[in-house]
Amino acid sequence: MKRWVSYMLLTAVLAFSIFPMHTEASPVNGAFHFGFKKSQNGQLPSIDQEGFKSILEHNDAIFLGDTKQKELYLTFDNGYENGYTPAILDVLRDKKVPAAFFVTGHYLKDQPELVKRMAAEGHIVGNHSWSHPDMTRVSNEKLKTELEQVKSEVNRLTGQQATFLRPPRGIFNNRTLAESHAQGYINVFWSLAYKDWDVNVQRGADYARQQVLKQLHPGAVILLHSVSKDNTQALGSIIDEARKQGYAFKSLNELKTKSY
Repeated sequence: MKRWVSYMLLTAVLAFSIFPMHTEASPVNGAFHFGFKKSQNGQLPSIDQEGFKSILEHNDAIFLGDTKQKELYLTFDNGYENGYTPAILDVLRDKKVPAAFFVTGHYLKDQPELVKRMAAEGHIVGNHSWSHPDMTRVSNEKLKTELEQVKSEVNRLTGQQATFLRPPRGIFNNRTLAESHAQGYINVFWSLAYKDWDVNVQRGADYARQQVLKQLHPGAVILLHSVSKDNTQALGSIIDEARKQGYAFKSLNELKTKSY
């Protein structure tokens, strides 16, 4: 019962993890919701109009890879387990594709064996905070605790350092990026995403495949949620089609060039 209650509470929190294509600045804490102009027909997405480009640049945050190379960086957010991650890992293993999985404290406590498997099969286990808060509304001390708890547990389970960080719900401000960067974290946003996180609104594998493929562009950092049945069923065909188009899948560890 306790696990079920925790699952439902986290599901409710993640239900607000919408990926806006615009940004909203808070007059209270200067917060931004990460957003971008979507890629179409292979053109590059843009954050120029969003008002936070300089903040990301100043704090060495990642949004794109090298836009001159047909390279893709596959990332998953794992707030909780919905039964699909084993199948996702199977596809990645069979297709020899590296990925990054951003995990919460709930996931680490609930699915330690899957976290170990991620690392054992060559994937990055990233930091998605311990309790998935809006980090712009917590103190620097609390922010550090949130990140260190995940980092410590990931290291205990896998030996990895979990220094790649995805801010919960894509909410950030200059303080949170600067503070986490000073602690040695690399904030990772994304340049390709769609509304895939709502487990009650799944539209089929073909829909997921179309949503991803129509946004492909050089240097794309792809955000998918592992709770999505659609993503799981479409992943193999997405990888195959991307490769047919000349793209190669790379690890975040290989991402050295940022273009905004």
